[in-house]
This record gives sequence, C-alpha cells and structure tokens, in this order.
Amino acid sequence: MSESESPTEPVVESESPTEPVVESGINSHLYAVKTTGGQEKVVMRLLEAKMKLNKIDIQSVLMIDDIKGYIVMEAEDPQKMFGTIQGMRHVKGQLRGEMEFKEIEGYLVKKSIVSDLEVNNTVEIIGGPFKGMKATITRIDSEKEEAVVVLLDASYQLPVTVDANYLKQVAE
Repeated sequence: MSESESPTEPVVESESPTEPVVESGINSHLYAVKTTGGQEKVVMRLLEAKMKLNKIDIQSVLMIDDIKGYIVMEAEDPQKMFGTIQGMRHVKGQLRGEMEFKEIEGYLVKKSIVSDLEVNNTVEIIGGPFKGMKATITRIDSEKEEAVVVLLDASYQLPVTVDANYLKQVAE
C-alpha cells in the first residue's frame, strides 16, 4: 500500500499546479465585455460564482472604475470568453477584437506620486489641515513618500512635512 500511495501523491501535487500556470502565461487574450451601466459589480459577482463552481474557463476578470459599462476578461480564446458571458444577466455583448495589454496597464500599475514631484515645484495641498493652500517643495523623502513644503499663504516661512498623496502639481 505504501508503494502505491507514494507515487500517486507527488504526481497529483506536482502536475496540477504547473499546468494552469504554463497555460495562462502563453495563451491569454484580453477582451472588453459591455455590461449594463452601473451593473459591473453584479456581473463580477456572477462570474465569481461561476468560477467557484468551476463552470467557466477564463483566467481573470477586471473591473475599472474609470470605464463605466465595461469589464475586461482574460481568456485563452474568444469562444471560451463568449461561452462564459452568453445568457448572463446585465451583459450586453463584447467589443470586436482583442485589447492590448498597454490599454489597461495604466490601471494596473500604481505610479508613485513622489516620482512626479521635484524640489522648488509649486504644489497645492489637497488634504489634511492645510487643504487648499499652495506651497513650495523644499525636500522630498521618497522612502516615506513625504515632502517638506514651505507654505506660500503663510505670513512667514513655515516648513511642514506632508504626505505626498496630499500634493497636487500646480501649472505655473
């Protein structure tokens, strides 16, 4: 018995995880699916329920807040994607063709705000106790994502450390 159990366990454990990883890296295409406006989350929940039941063959689904009425699906081919959405509530159809990765890359990669800031730039503080005030950057701490600014609206120079997420570049 121990001989038959030993070969069976490693074979099942080693083959199962490697196959989907290889397939998803090679054969994935992005498709835009049109949904009823405001119902993107409902469609996502329906797809999630189907995924849990292993009834669909897609790699991923993405909902982008800026693009109303659409979700992005990643599948091996258009037939599998179309078979997944066919007859689903709130799905209106699909856009013809595939999407390029560069079209959604901006929504996936979080760009650091600190990388846009430079010393001596004029910025507006958009959050915190100094909200609405303009300031000049004197020092930037990239690791902590903070900047030391001097408030322009104050009657004397007042250096303040502000989270970089609260700063917005002002066109000069």
